[in-house]
Amino acid sequence: MAIKAVFFDAAGTLIKPSRRVGESYTELARKYGVEVSSAAISERFRACFDTAPPLAFPGVSLAETAELEREWWKQLVWRIFEPWRPFEQFEGYFAELFEYFAQAESWTLYPEVPETLSALKDRGLIVDVISNFDSRLIKILHGLGAAHWFEEIFISSRVGYAKPNRRIFEAALENHGINPDDALHVGDSEPNDLGGAANAGIHGLLIDRSGNNAAHHPARVSSLEEILGFLDGPAS
Repeated sequence: MAIKAVFFDAAGTLIKPSRRVGESYTELARKYGVEVSSAAISERFRACFDTAPPLAFPGVSLAETAELEREWWKQLVWRIFEPWRPFEQFEGYFAELFEYFAQAESWTLYPEVPETLSALKDRGLIVDVISNFDSRLIKILHGLGAAHWFEEIFISSRVGYAKPNRRIFEAALENHGINPDDALHVGDSEPNDLGGAANAGIHGLLIDRSGNNAAHHPARVSSLEEILGFLDGPAS
């Protein structure tokens, strides 16, 4: 395949929290009078996040987006803490939690990201982000010194469509004037990234650092460094 553009998911692919989400949630909750284990919160986070509505607001102006993003996360966190209600200081807790995850210091790049993205750029490839995130991602990527690698950062809350909806991928294709077959999308979610890429007719590649999907997905890599080999090798 003659790839012209490589699109990347963000969280779980390019960046990860500096510490486990459950630990951040529980440590801060203790400050606001709620004692809960990080394991319990991690389990609740996964369950509630997976069943939450898409983080996307079709037809909404950019001026309205920030408040809708914040409210989306507020409802999610409220659901996460449902077993531990009443949470009398929830408003203060959520405000601090939301701001904590807006800081670049709360996130870290995976180690192979700088070298991999630099190599892709050296090849003259278009490199974008396509993420089911909110506007905080832009500040985070700038703070981590990563934003300069990307031509565009497509965020579901701003585009109005979330992966696996093909429309968010089509926004990137249309922006660059390229065909679906010209693009490769890399992400860590089988339904959102592989499924979404397939919905848009884009080549998909699963980043599977755990190796759990080795037997099921030939289009997979265990490190982003392997993308170059995938583009060059027989599988391409």
